[in-house]
Amino acid sequence: MTGRLVDTAVSALEERIGHRFGDRSLLLQALRHRSWCSENPGYESNERLEFLGDAVLGWVVADVVYRRHLDAREGHLTDLRKSVVNALALADVARLLDIGSCLLLGRGEDTAAGRDKSSIISDALEAIIGAVYLDGGTVAAHDLVVRLLGERLLQPNGFSPYTDFKTMLQELCASREDLPPVYVLREEGPDHAKFFFASVLVNGSVLGAGEGRTKKQAEQLAASDAIRRLDGDAPTEPDA
Repeated sequence: MTGRLVDTAVSALEERIGHRFGDRSLLLQALRHRSWCSENPGYESNERLEFLGDAVLGWVVADVVYRRHLDAREGHLTDLRKSVVNALALADVARLLDIGSCLLLGRGEDTAAGRDKSSIISDALEAIIGAVYLDGGTVAAHDLVVRLLGERLLQPNGFSPYTDFKTMLQELCASREDLPPVYVLREEGPDHAKFFFASVLVNGSVLGAGEGRTKKQAEQLAASDAIRRLDGDAPTEPDA
């Protein structure tokens, strides 16, 4: 995107998220995927902001579900938090905000439909939350999360029941008399910033793929992808 197009896209995104940045460079950083930065040296990717935003998001969601579900036990509160703080649930919100259209991606990632990858756009949403926290403080960040996720947090049972996609896929394969699913993992990056890519094979064929910050997240996303292929639409909450 040219400078003018970036400014227009960023202004529109500010309107959609409901926060006007005093320091717009924070929002621009939140939109820079590491693939773009590798092609454009000298710029910082959104990974540090994503780390911060993940922590802020977890705090706000824990605070809200604690205050709004006064009779819930600890285990149920944990399930409520999981139903919101995970890659696919956040990706749904990111799609509603059209974050993908604003991302700065490397050519390869852009060609590979990176603007709609759940892991990329959910990470970008967390980075934006981190950017809002730095720009506007705790109140602005808290208000943003409640504004974007409030309806889900108000539901008695959360966004939807927590689902373990690996177990779900295992049971689906058993019911179809397929061989048990086999997961193949690949990792990239230094030890302090690993990124994992998972594929899941059923009867020797690759049926799903996923990527994430942990092996567990990547495998859950891969299992969810495989379930969609085998059995139509799947729920959208893997364990992050």
